[in-house]
Amino acid sequence: MLELVIDGIRVSLMNQQRVVILRVKDTDKYLPIWIGPSEADAIALKLQNVTVPRPLTHDLLFDVISSLDATVDRIVVHDLSDDTFFAKIVLQVNGSTMEVDSRPSDALALAVRTESPIYAEDSVVEKAAILLDQETGKAVQEEDEEDAEARPVSEEERAGLSAFEDFIGSLDLDLGQGQGDAPTQNR
Repeated sequence: MLELVIDGIRVSLMNQQRVVILRVKDTDKYLPIWIGPSEADAIALKLQNVTVPRPLTHDLLFDVISSLDATVDRIVVHDLSDDTFFAKIVLQVNGSTMEVDSRPSDALALAVRTESPIYAEDSVVEKAAILLDQETGKAVQEEDEEDAEARPVSEEERAGLSAFEDFIGSLDLDLGQGQGDAPTQNR
């Protein structure tokens, strides 16, 4: 498993869909996951330390978990099938470990509230992560694991990225507070 950090939330200027950008810790690999506007807002509000007058759904979930004397141990993005990511929330309850199926967006919204680590299975990162060239900010792909030299992604490979295709071209290597960005979490 690889540890991830939330690098930011972006809004596609083409279709107004939200994308949470997860960065594989200590690398230039990024895992973009499309999420709904409510979940994006829930994550962004917490990353910005904005308080709301009434608890959001993810705040309520956190309160329920806490009131049951349970803790969130970690979040795991464990599968990717037909462009859909699958996650689980791993809880510690009375000395036992319990896994709860979750959408990644909900699990991530909970993770920012509990300051829990976020992980992804290696196979998910292999399937969906993109590598950014530090100089150009463009997506590149590793030749193979042995020589790990980056090469540009071919048009055929880019087309194979399905739902991520229009997003990849809009990534900004600075990942700062550009148009449509939520603030980024400290690295």
